[in-house]
Amino acid sequence: MNGNRGERIQEAVRATAAEFLAKEAGPQSLITVTQVALSNDARSARVFISVLPESAEEAALAFAQRNRRELAEFFRTRVRGAFPPHFEFMIDRGEKNRQRLDELSS
Repeated sequence: MNGNRGERIQEAVRATAAEFLAKEAGPQSLITVTQVALSNDARSARVFISVLPESAEEAALAFAQRNRRELAEFFRTRVRGAFPPHFEFMIDRGEKNRQRLDELSS
């Protein structure tokens, strides 16, 4: 895949997932899309999220996984000319580690 096209699709996935989660998730937690890893053929996307408060991580991850089909439909309405990838959500452990290091260095 053309690198520029891949970057555009990756950014579209990140923005669309962030908008979808902000719109559909309840007020009990804040879900932030931190990064997206797109496969070479753009058929699958790993969406990394961070959740506040931490106690809501598992519920937020389960919510995101349950709503993958709805996210694909939302993606179709927002991004013209791109087939929605298979979405997989993961907690961004790297972001959690960076936050922990910030806490320790303060």
